[in-house]
Amino acid sequence: MNTELDTKVGELVMARPETMRYFERLGIDYCCGGHRSLAEACQLAHQDPEEVLKGLATVEIPTAGVPSLRDWTDAPLGDLIQHIVATHHDYLREEMPRLEMLLEKVLRAHGERHPELERVGQLYRALVADLMPHMMKEEQILFPFIRQMEQGQTGSSCFGSVQSPIRVMEMEHEAVGALLTELRDLTGAYTTPADGCATFRALYDGLETLERDLHLHIYLENQILHPRATAMEAGVRV
Repeated sequence: MNTELDTKVGELVMARPETMRYFERLGIDYCCGGHRSLAEACQLAHQDPEEVLKGLATVEIPTAGVPSLRDWTDAPLGDLIQHIVATHHDYLREEMPRLEMLLEKVLRAHGERHPELERVGQLYRALVADLMPHMMKEEQILFPFIRQMEQGQTGSSCFGSVQSPIRVMEMEHEAVGALLTELRDLTGAYTTPADGCATFRALYDGLETLERDLHLHIYLENQILHPRATAMEAGVRV
């Protein structure tokens, strides 16, 4: 892909999944902000666009550590929804209680020496409080409606257009993205302090993995599922 500064960040990630880690290191938003051009995204992340371009040219495909990103542009939307639920929703439901347990242990052992952990706990619990009802609304309202559209069942709904729940979901994605940004800043990009124990390290490693999964999760919805569902409702070929 010939990368130019007016290319959308989401398009860059779709073409080159290995750039996800690079953008995350720089604080460049490719999920909620995937609709922005690379130049706009760099400006928001306080990064020099020309330096980012140079860095992109050196990003190589690693042998491990980057999720394989299937091309979902032509796949049935029902398959994409099934993937999101099985891969991302189920992961969150299993992982979030484990991280809560680690957080409680770290707070008890290190809270006095690391007062920032109180805010880490507040942010994490706000994240959980946002994500649990968010996933339920997707699975009970938005996703079934998209499946019905794909099957040609265009019955009435309480919200009219599919764009209505999509707008709500994307607003909630923005809120999650803001919490993740503050968490990353507060933890020094999830860097375990010198006096941190193995549990402290496990907590920060788990939070970083959670962040990565949520970035990909939101990317799949904001940049692929939602635009395709909107186009389908409008009668545009998807």
